[in-house]
Amino acid sequence: MTVLRILQLLGGAVFAASGALAAGRKQMDLLGVLVIALVTSIGGGTIRDLLLDRPVFWIADPAFLAISLIAAIVTLVYVRWLHPPEKALEIADALGLGLFTISGTQIALAAGAPGIVAVVMGTITGVAGGAIRDVLSAEIPLILRKGELYATAAIAGSLVYLGLARGGAPESSAAAVGMITTIALRFAAIAWGLSLPVFRLRDPR
Repeated sequence: MTVLRILQLLGGAVFAASGALAAGRKQMDLLGVLVIALVTSIGGGTIRDLLLDRPVFWIADPAFLAISLIAAIVTLVYVRWLHPPEKALEIADALGLGLFTISGTQIALAAGAPGIVAVVMGTITGVAGGAIRDVLSAEIPLILRKGELYATAAIAGSLVYLGLARGGAPESSAAAVGMITTIALRFAAIAWGLSLPVFRLRDPR
């Protein structure tokens, strides 16, 4: 099993767990939980593959669907008997963001995309599933919330990975540092409320 495949499977499982937690907070039924978990897990990668005109990853390899469904069910069982930490959703989302951003960047580079396009594809892979989850859960997507360090964390991690990989660093090391960068920035935003400056137009009156 390749490192890239492991990253994709882990990212899918973690994002599915975050989707299940989000659906649970909205008191959805079992079908609703599984739907939200799946779209969170496969949404970003699906958009990436369609834009890159490559086979959609979960159609080419249905194991991703199975892993996502298993992760969602395990999450349901866990929260049925144990109370999840208050920040469980945010933590799961941050981990999924890091895993999917780097794997998405790697896939785009392997498909022959230029560096800047690979960063965009990595960011889409990381953030789009969570955005779809939030919309279906009647929440403002994290990517659109005022000053939220979300897509910014993904872009930073992708750029770090790209710079290290292009600079000759071992692939596994570059991927690890890129993921840690994304996750660390997102964790910092959650823990300390870090955010980007908000752009405001002055009232002409």
